[in-house]
Amino acid sequence: MADGPSPASQTLSRGIRILEILADARGPLAIDEIATRLGVHRSIAYRLLRTLEDHGLVVRGASGAVSLGARMAALAAGVAPDLQAEALPELTAVANELGMTCFLAVLDGEDCITLASIEPRHAIASVAQRPGARHPVTVGAPGKAILAQLAAAEWPADTSPALRRDVELTRERGYGTSHDEVIPTVQSVAVPLVLRGRRPAAIAVVHVATNLDDAAIAARLEQSAAVIRDALDG
Repeated sequence: MADGPSPASQTLSRGIRILEILADARGPLAIDEIATRLGVHRSIAYRLLRTLEDHGLVVRGASGAVSLGARMAALAAGVAPDLQAEALPELTAVANELGMTCFLAVLDGEDCITLASIEPRHAIASVAQRPGARHPVTVGAPGKAILAQLAAAEWPADTSPALRRDVELTRERGYGTSHDEVIPTVQSVAVPLVLRGRRPAAIAVVHVATNLDDAAIAARLEQSAAVIRDALDG
């Protein structure tokens, strides 16, 4: 067999990449923008989107802009359903109590991916953190909380000395923080969620401004982490 991906695997890879692009976006994207980010001609992007649309994985609005479809939520719910079922009540309680978006993140390769997220019910404004959103584990508070659960030899090769110090600090005090690392002006606090037999995870909140200090936020997150651990490991 010839080296390199077959046309079928390349098509599948591109389709998955489109879903990742849309998950990372802060809103619907035009087909031309998707094609640019994917690095393909508009006609190729259009054909891929039509197939994803047929399966309900993406939807197009009146303007033609594309966003993830409701079918993605159904698929996401099937990932670690017991973990999500135990986490969602706690995420909801934290979000409404602190007035911040609270989410569950897990390690996926060298990325940190949001598995479930709850926005506060009565907050005037909150930061959206959509399930499926991902970013390198080497940035953001959840990434630090996840790396704190791993041996240094398991960290990505490009882990900087500054991040290594941040992860060690996360281990010492039990929580990680980030300011402007993933999204400009946005701050985050995260605590490790250590579960037997599962990939490293974290519970985190994101916010723009608050009167609460990071340690107080972390203490509340740790309460919820303990509840989830007891439910799944007990």
